[in-house]
Amino acid sequence: MNLLKTIIVDDEPDSIELLKIELAAHCPQVAVAGTYTNSTKAVNDIEKLQPDLLFLDIEMPGMNGFELLEKILHLNFSIIFITAYNQYALKAFRFNALDYLVKPIDSIDLIEAVAKAEKKMKPTAAQLNLVQRQLRGELPNKIAIQGNNGITFIELNEIVYVEASNNYSRLLLTDKKLFTISKTLKDVQEVLEESHFLRVHRQYIINLNRVKQFNRNEGILTMDNGDHIPVARNQKERLVEKYGWL
Repeated sequence: MNLLKTIIVDDEPDSIELLKIELAAHCPQVAVAGTYTNSTKAVNDIEKLQPDLLFLDIEMPGMNGFELLEKILHLNFSIIFITAYNQYALKAFRFNALDYLVKPIDSIDLIEAVAKAEKKMKPTAAQLNLVQRQLRGELPNKIAIQGNNGITFIELNEIVYVEASNNYSRLLLTDKKLFTISKTLKDVQEVLEESHFLRVHRQYIINLNRVKQFNRNEGILTMDNGDHIPVARNQKERLVEKYGWL
């Protein structure tokens, strides 16, 4: 078994100890090479140790997790954020295809996150910039899509609609490109619902900015690319009341 040389950075010693216990019990492929409660000290040792995996708390005194990452992004490692953020803020991480664990850490979530980390998916500077902006309350204008060949950033307004495909979702763009992602439509809905998107049917989420026409009698939306999207009966009145479509 190839061991993952791992560093944990968290300003709470008790949290570090609990994470080490969970890793020892459930993730034998992880070898903890160092733990740090001081982010400045961690930067220097991360440079020396060249870890495969970094567990990183976000909110720390002095230098927070994002500021620490800016200093070491030239290194090749996987990262799992550790956070106590609420569910609203966690959308920012899902939106930008970043792995995270919520305190107190769940064993199953930990196992899944470490399994992903073994694929060496290092975050990009663009991902980190976007998630920080969203955590400050700024509405996102892009979404990060994780693919086999890396991260693709898509402008939200380029998405015409999202269609369910079993446990996957397909994003249709204005240039006719189609992206299939390994997330359910419910997952996508949680990420996009704060923006100009609406789930109008069990199979579809639409970009409200891309609607050309709404046939209320037939319950059909015509998108600006010419595609027709059905609207569930319980969503018709909502469209009319909320958006003034007659």
